[in-house]
Amino acid sequence: MRRRLPGAGAADVVARGAPHPGRLPDVETTPARTSSRPHWAARAEDALHARLNATLLARGWVPRVEPYTGYGAPGWVRVMARSVLAAPGTAASEAAERDTASADRSVRGWRSFVTAQLPGAEVTVRVGDRVHVVEADRGGYVDAAVDADLEPGWHEITLELGGASVAAPVLVVAPDAELGMVSDIDDTVMVTALPRPLLAAWNAFVLHENARRVVPGMAGMYRRWTAAHPDAPTFYLSTGAWNAAPALRRFLQRHGYPPGPLLLTDWGPTNTGWFRSGQAHKHATLRRLLEEYPGMRWFLVGDDGQHDPEIYGELAHDHGDRVHAVAIRQLSPTEQVLAHGTTEPLERVRRVATETTTVTGPDGNALALAMIDTGLLEVEPPR
Repeated sequence: MRRRLPGAGAADVVARGAPHPGRLPDVETTPARTSSRPHWAARAEDALHARLNATLLARGWVPRVEPYTGYGAPGWVRVMARSVLAAPGTAASEAAERDTASADRSVRGWRSFVTAQLPGAEVTVRVGDRVHVVEADRGGYVDAAVDADLEPGWHEITLELGGASVAAPVLVVAPDAELGMVSDIDDTVMVTALPRPLLAAWNAFVLHENARRVVPGMAGMYRRWTAAHPDAPTFYLSTGAWNAAPALRRFLQRHGYPPGPLLLTDWGPTNTGWFRSGQAHKHATLRRLLEEYPGMRWFLVGDDGQHDPEIYGELAHDHGDRVHAVAIRQLSPTEQVLAHGTTEPLERVRRVATETTTVTGPDGNALALAMIDTGLLEVEPPR
């Protein structure tokens, strides 16, 4: 017999994939993702967390939910959260506070990665009068689309675990919205110098949140674009870990970026290896958005330091009628060296331009001017 954790589902439940938007499978529990026999590194990680959780539970730690910003459309919402163990006496609001924005908060990055994940937890989701039960995966992550009757706009749903509840924001996109924006984060809205491992570790685990630098003019350009398209949702897509979501949320709000869901990933071992593929994560997420919003065209924003030009170019090649435009921030020679060790020229960006309208520039101000030249922005910001 496996031990049943307080507030958690039976460990023997076989995980099945999240439902298609707007439809729930005919089962009581909606697990987060399909599972097969994991890689040995994942099994070792699971064993370590099982021992840690047993110790923490014996010391009185309690299940709690960390909510992430969800999204959807009339008829469904995608719920994203993480089940964790919290110290005795921790209120649900304290666990949720990791995902609230506070402009004067200064936190070292490593603290965001210190968590006790709770795999297999059964989280109750209340969306208006509807109640669903979703199951966390082996990393404690909840990711499921559930039925919902919500009007377009921002809403709060309720997540419950271990006798405590917490509110989670969700953005319901209007069915007649014609445009949406997907933005990379690293080196696009904030300077991080990824993916060099040592620099990535420094930025993620050591650097104070308030020391992270914003890319000049990007927030202003985003605000101008969303003001011109008020029904357009904004999604922030990154290969960064979900542990960093609270810090990223605070950064975006502190610097005036439009609100929107974060679409991150898990840095831990997978069923097939030590690490997840960042490129695969971006490819899959973009294609999921195309399926979830079949009538929407996308404004894609990224940088030339990693793989954004190729990823966006491939999407434009395969789904040209679904890509409104592409904006690529050009890294400086120093940033290029920090990002991948060379000052590689921008042939990749030029290839994107053959597929769809593309603008380039070193920062948001230059991109805004290029967007005005191509008709993507008005000369004066909308009033």
